[in-house]
Amino acid sequence: MKLVYLGTPEIAVSPLRALVAAGHEIVRVITRADKRRGRGGALSPSPVKAAATELGIPVSHDPDDVLDAVVEGAELGVVVAYGRIIKPHLLDALPMVNAHFSLLPKWRGAAPVERAILAGDDVTGVCVMRVDEGLDTGGVYRCTEVPITSTTTAAELRATLVDVACQLLVETLDAPCAEWIDTAEPQRGDFSYAAKLTQDDFEIDWNAPAHEIDRLVRVGGAWTTYRAKRLKILAAELIDGRLVPTMVQPEGKGAMSFDAWRNGARPSPTELFGDL
Repeated sequence: MKLVYLGTPEIAVSPLRALVAAGHEIVRVITRADKRRGRGGALSPSPVKAAATELGIPVSHDPDDVLDAVVEGAELGVVVAYGRIIKPHLLDALPMVNAHFSLLPKWRGAAPVERAILAGDDVTGVCVMRVDEGLDTGGVYRCTEVPITSTTTAAELRATLVDVACQLLVETLDAPCAEWIDTAEPQRGDFSYAAKLTQDDFEIDWNAPAHEIDRLVRVGGAWTTYRAKRLKILAAELIDGRLVPTMVQPEGKGAMSFDAWRNGARPSPTELFGDL
């Protein structure tokens, strides 16, 4: 099948490669524009653009180039973590499907993996859905459940979901598009919105229950303050109802064990995390 692929971050790379390996022809990849990074301000491509370039696939930063791909014979658009709302005139020109990392209608939006862990969900999954004008509101073709344990990190869960998404997309696109594109089942039940997390969301509230702080640490990016500087809590354990950090990263330094940090910082009994 001739496809247009729309995606941006690292999690969208493996599905692109899986579709190519399955024999589909990607006539064009559409991704975000290159960003300037580092002190020199050199332009850096998105992970999807880098992979597409390696695979010899034409790349565009303009979503309206979907229309050119239709002229080139594209039959379907495949969306994985593209990061932009696709406008109605493009959906009118080309049907599109999206691999979304939740069990819709739960956790529509930008951060379904993180929100599932923060909410204490014990299961999530991947749905292949039809893209419509709403935010992850389209009908669903197929879903696969993935468990979340009490120790699952967002990085671990994301890796599992990517593998599932690759399989689901390949299975969905196994037959010609015309045979299944109109068979999506409407989403049923109450929906929840997975808003993107900000840096403020990752600040630890030490008055919160220990299991809630543990979830934030497992999402990745949790931080607190110590002696007026940021201290990232990279990993922790729940022991007898208490959260015990095991890996930390002081501001301006590399990751280290909590014991190594404590031996160097020598905190007094009266010093607390979160005090400025």
